[in-house]
Amino acid sequence: MTGAATTTVCVVGLGYVGLPLAVELDRSGHDVVGFDVDPDRVEILEGGVDPTGDVGDDAIAESGIEFTTDESTIERAEFVLIAVPTPVDDLKNPDLKYVEAAGETVGRNVGSGTTVVLESTVYPGATREILAPALEDASGLTVGEDLFVGYSPERMVPGDEEHGLRNVIKIVSGQNESVLEDVAVLYESIVDAGVHRAPEIEVAEAAKCIENVQRDVNIALMNELAVACHELGLDTRSVLDAAGTKWNFHDYRPGLVGGHCIPVDPFFMIYELERHDFTPQLIESAREVNDYVPVHIADLVLRGFNECGKVPQESSVLVLGLSYKPEVGDVRTSSINGTIAKLEAFGCDVVGYDPHVDPAEARDEFGIEIADELEVDGVDAIVLATPHRALREVDYTTATSAMAANPLLVDVDGVLDSDALSKAGLEYYRL
Repeated sequence: MTGAATTTVCVVGLGYVGLPLAVELDRSGHDVVGFDVDPDRVEILEGGVDPTGDVGDDAIAESGIEFTTDESTIERAEFVLIAVPTPVDDLKNPDLKYVEAAGETVGRNVGSGTTVVLESTVYPGATREILAPALEDASGLTVGEDLFVGYSPERMVPGDEEHGLRNVIKIVSGQNESVLEDVAVLYESIVDAGVHRAPEIEVAEAAKCIENVQRDVNIALMNELAVACHELGLDTRSVLDAAGTKWNFHDYRPGLVGGHCIPVDPFFMIYELERHDFTPQLIESAREVNDYVPVHIADLVLRGFNECGKVPQESSVLVLGLSYKPEVGDVRTSSINGTIAKLEAFGCDVVGYDPHVDPAEARDEFGIEIADELEVDGVDAIVLATPHRALREVDYTTATSAMAANPLLVDVDGVLDSDALSKAGLEYYRL
């Protein structure tokens, strides 16, 4: 690599990961090509609009990025950074078809001496096992001789300016010391927090998985505690507040676990470990506990209806907040779907509302009526699922008077004033 300031970089995949990456590379003086197979997305970007909502329209309009669906533009890049989805299939096994397809596309156009860096979450070994052969088969070149591979997992948090691309230490790796250093220099030019040089590609791949496995396990413990406390007639938050007075007690809270990382990444580790004849029981158990939480929330609603003297088949539920996390509009991996499904199975009339989500997209995702405006008239129960700021600021005490008789509120994250709501006549539950 001759110098970061003059490097030509192609980012393959312009979603929530690739687009911020392309923007920061452009801001740092690199010559950037943004490639995506979706012509509609490229057209939107060429019009100066940010379809993700994360970097802003101005950043797109003011950038010098060449947005394109023309794969031949890849050939002039010194570095190709791949940021494509890596979901799991119906059996919870890694589905790396997008990584393989990206490798084939890059391989058809890559020039000798290019370094290809994968940013997508994969199981340890996948960069060498899936990406490298795809590159070789399509290019006729040899990885390690004619072209090179590295791995640098994305770590930024969508919708969180404090933990964006520039503010979080970037893990970098390469297939040898020279590649590692080139990759490190490139990322150091856009990450103010600096980089961590992993000694092997597989170390970096495993680290990405483990970051979210740890969170999944810790949240699962809190969620299991929440279920246990309800069985014991105790308030979970009161128990955690008391336990938290000890200096070494870790502050995790129960809640829904959604998104593209925490509910997915553990399965990459499970998959690879089981291929090595080891079953990670704790990781699997944590996934089972967190997958049960949406059902438990529905059970709280049904229990509340029983306490309020209501019949589910004659009751309506307003679900407030449908995206997977506050202040974000992404519903694709929102776990509240499980709550909605169980309530509908018991005959409840379920309506959703989310100020950050496109109503049409939400209707397609959840299959329920989506309100364009917040309306509580005649509603039997409210489930505050995703506590967006706008939803936390609603005057639920006043709203109580507009709801049906003996109203119920399930505050999933426990962000509201439980005493005030109980005094206002609401049957109040929280995890």
